[in-house]
Amino acid sequence: MQGWRISMEDAHTTVLDLLASNADASKNHPQRLSFFGVFDGHGGDKVALFTGENIHNIIAKQDTFKAGNYEQALKDGFLATDRAILNDPKYEEEVSGCTACVGLLTDDKIYVANAGDSRSVLGVKGRAKPLSFDHKPQNEGEKARITAAGGFVDFGRVNGNLALSRAIGDFEFKKSAELAPEQQIVTAYPDVVVHDLSDDDEFLVIACDGIWDCQSSQAVTEFVRRGIAAKQDLDKICENMMDNCLASNSETGGVGCDNMTMIVIGFLRGRSKEEWYEEVARRVANGDGPCAPPEYAEFRGPGVHHNFDDNDSGNDYDNESLSNKGKSFGIGGYRGRIIFLGDGTEVLTDSDDTEMFDNSEEDKDLASQVSKKSTSTDDNGHEVIGSPVTPEKLDPKFDLNQKASGSGAGAGGNSSSETAKEDDKDSKTTAKKEA
Repeated sequence: MQGWRISMEDAHTTVLDLLASNADASKNHPQRLSFFGVFDGHGGDKVALFTGENIHNIIAKQDTFKAGNYEQALKDGFLATDRAILNDPKYEEEVSGCTACVGLLTDDKIYVANAGDSRSVLGVKGRAKPLSFDHKPQNEGEKARITAAGGFVDFGRVNGNLALSRAIGDFEFKKSAELAPEQQIVTAYPDVVVHDLSDDDEFLVIACDGIWDCQSSQAVTEFVRRGIAAKQDLDKICENMMDNCLASNSETGGVGCDNMTMIVIGFLRGRSKEEWYEEVARRVANGDGPCAPPEYAEFRGPGVHHNFDDNDSGNDYDNESLSNKGKSFGIGGYRGRIIFLGDGTEVLTDSDDTEMFDNSEEDKDLASQVSKKSTSTDDNGHEVIGSPVTPEKLDPKFDLNQKASGSGAGAGGNSSSETAKEDDKDSKTTAKKEA
């Protein structure tokens, strides 16, 4: 959704069968892999569009990917995508950049790689479990890297300018030839979280900050779950969520005015799509986990109106059936629709305020953040960088070896997309996409 912005700078990627589109990479991989990503552009759309169209193929070409080391392949692929743009003469004077939050799904695992402040959240029986962590300049580990590379943080922005500390592109912050890519003021190096899928895991949400600036992770999780319990198509749920976030005018100080992109992936795990819907609805009816009130299944925000025809063709597609190899382009998404609506109203949920609005999990520092250093203040009030800070100091419960535990490419990210993944290799996975 473009929203109130003058231009649409988001892009997204949905590839149901990554191996099918990369024959060379498929030789040593018995299982099917699916790939989804959201790329929130800033300063223009060129880097976001390039990333949305190419990053999955670049990742699949990495030697580590071919060896089955998907965690390292995601890290290598992010940096390789950054280099590809930097070395392309077409982008010689390009100043834009983008976030990158992607999910690589196998039959039993989720690999989430993130650089920037887009976010991936897992719905576990109605509870939001973060699978990515926002890279903000004021985070301790991020600030330490920025200052060590010669930059500074002012008013929560890198060099007083950029509101996120990791991104693809933004090459004006990557000019220190003596530093590795991971150590630059702004880096494309991602955090990667690996999660073992369980039967409690119901769906995954990947979205840009146009959603998360308006809604907490828990609120989005409960909203999506209510829509599933009401048997709504996932693309419809995404529309309703964006309707709820978008401000009714452009005078809200930016909240609810941003471009919005949201992807929801449902985990069928051997069930049919209808059986998956029934299971989630049964859990909700039995009070098995929190869920937004029933009225939010049809909530569209006050004063909602559409400036284009609202007819939904309801097209199903697999990865082969869309023209242009499954891509969708343009401000209106695949069918060219833009919605102007909403009032930024917060979702009412069963959870208390502490759970709903506590983003500490998303904001915390990770072990992979580069050059963590403690800071103190001298007698003159100046900040002094001291010894490195271990993850244990940041969080006593932090485990250096922790992994999140648990039991088409498209550009023009104003569209919301849906897919479902299952373990039964004999059944066909389909997806729906809607602008």
